[in-house]
Amino acid sequence: MGSRSEHDRSSSKWTVNGMFSLLKKYEKLMIFALMLMMAIVLGLATLDLAWIILKDIITEPYLLLHVDELLELFGFFMLVLIGIELLQTIMKTYLQQDQPHFEVVLSVAIIAIARKVIILDLKEVDSLSLVGIAAIVIALTGGYFLMKRSQARDGVPPQKKPPPG
Repeated sequence: MGSRSEHDRSSSKWTVNGMFSLLKKYEKLMIFALMLMMAIVLGLATLDLAWIILKDIITEPYLLLHVDELLELFGFFMLVLIGIELLQTIMKTYLQQDQPHFEVVLSVAIIAIARKVIILDLKEVDSLSLVGIAAIVIALTGGYFLMKRSQARDGVPPQKKPPPG
């Protein structure tokens, strides 16, 4: 009778391990699918950006861009760069390293809010919105600082950046 309960425990343990393994494989499949879709979207966004630049350059006044066109272009550049950063982050975090996912979320959020601040037209934004954006920036950077300090205190080694290229 004792061996029967051991058999039940080992078979249920195998089922849990098997299920966990299956879920990990499914997660990797979904990550690959997301990476492929993100790469396609980034390619299309880059082509769209090139088309916008070409259109702006060949319309009168030739080779000159207005401030609103420049802001639109900078915003689009930042959007493509955020997408590239997100794709690299997904690759590094989910496929190569066992990095905590909250670090990825904070990093991408900081990059996204930085984009918003860069393309912000101060003439059209009310003061309450600026205070809200400032609060978001402070909260995100404070959270990132506390996360890094906690990792340093716990002895988690800093992330090594992959070589460029």
